Amino acid sequence: MKIKIMSQNNGQSVSQNRIPLDQKIAFGLGMLANQMFPAALGIFMVILVQSLGMSPLLWSLIFFIPKAIDAITDPLMGYISDHTVSRWGKRRPYVFIGAIISGLSFVMMWQLSADNSEMYNFYYFLSWCCVFWLGMTIFGVPYVAMGYEMSSDYHERTRLMAVAQWIGQWAWVIAPWFWIILYDPEWFESATEGARILSLWVAGLCTILALVPAFFCTFNNTDDDGREKNTEKSSLRETMIDFIQGIVITFRNKPFRRICVATFLIFNAFQTVAAFSFFIVVYYMNDGNTTQAGVWPTLFGSIGALCTCFLVIPIVNYCAQKYGKKITFLYTQSVSLFGYGLMWWCFSPENPWMMFIPLPFFAFGIGGLFTIMMSMTADICDMDELETGQRREGTFAAIYWWMVKFGAAFAGAGSGVILSVIGFDQSVELQSTDTLLMLRLSYIIIPCVGTFLAILVMRNYDLDEQKANEIRAQLDARRAE
Repeated sequence: MKIKIMSQNNGQSVSQNRIPLDQKIAFGLGMLANQMFPAALGIFMVILVQSLGMSPLLWSLIFFIPKAIDAITDPLMGYISDHTVSRWGKRRPYVFIGAIISGLSFVMMWQLSADNSEMYNFYYFLSWCCVFWLGMTIFGVPYVAMGYEMSSDYHERTRLMAVAQWIGQWAWVIAPWFWIILYDPEWFESATEGARILSLWVAGLCTILALVPAFFCTFNNTDDDGREKNTEKSSLRETMIDFIQGIVITFRNKPFRRICVATFLIFNAFQTVAAFSFFIVVYYMNDGNTTQAGVWPTLFGSIGALCTCFLVIPIVNYCAQKYGKKITFLYTQSVSLFGYGLMWWCFSPENPWMMFIPLPFFAFGIGGLFTIMMSMTADICDMDELETGQRREGTFAAIYWWMVKFGAAFAGAGSGVILSVIGFDQSVELQSTDTLLMLRLSYIIIPCVGTFLAILVMRNYDLDEQKANEIRAQLDARRAE
């Protein structure tokens, strides 16, 4: 049955590309949920090793398996979202449904007990983790695509993503404090009990935030939703052929391949060693004593996120509009390399405050990455429409974030493998000198290599402002015919 889609452009013309502030904030609150869920999950997952005694190998499988499933569900969700025709639009129904599934499954995931066997906890957690990431796919892919559709202006896209990333970064300011809450006996008798209770609050808040874009992000300025859709029923075979062809066409886009590869390299390398900061602070700087480590791991994460909010994102937003997105990307990532290098000298047992010195430089890595890359992807969607005649924001969002999550899967598996190879033993407080040395080296070398390779990949990215504006002019002319 054909359902005529309602236009969501609120009477805006193509020339009116400014997104109202309330719409930017509504979209940004969704980004806070989109980042708070995985940020909290990453913090909570330390419990699996630290409190439940799960082996690093099983820990790595929990990272890898759900993300491997995403290899199928993410592109499929993008295709479904792009081809949905409803009175509520293409994206908003899925944002709503995905938010609910993610919230409920996050709570269920943490109903664990130390009295259960290791394998029971593993299979229980893995099952609900898969449901959780399915919910995040249903929410996240249409949500990100919604952001690509909100403006056709080259710089307004950067401003939107800057606002969204600024709001989203507060997830990384807040989430590290969960370490303190979970392991403070004045709050909970055990970390596992803390996870069971705290997950209710985290899930409730994140679900509400995730629902905001579904209800309030109605601004659309890409002139897509008002166009006639081909809603003729297709066979399953025809649908699958169209789905696969869409993915192939997407990967053929050279600028898009570059940003996907660069994102994979930077994010994968960073995520591989992200949890190592906790282990370095606890086991290298405090001899395995979590009580003695106190708030230092938490402050490290929170201050890093604050540097991103108040330093990185404003600078990236300004430089991208003044010097271009590619140049800004190359320079910000170069600054992050300097920050990674400083980490060798600044993780000091004698002077723990020194670990904050590299953070303003270090933060340019991930902080600059997503502000720039999400804006670039929106530009690429215009390029793709000019070449194919279709708007496929959902497919581009799906594949881009699949690269992010697939990178996280490899990173999670890599973290467990590295911990095993270097001889890390979660059952003892004092780790060997060689283990701590390799832990520190891995924390620096792996992200440096990934970032350097990403810089090489992006050197020849050629979709600049002039070319993007020419594409928009051609699209406008085509639509005027």
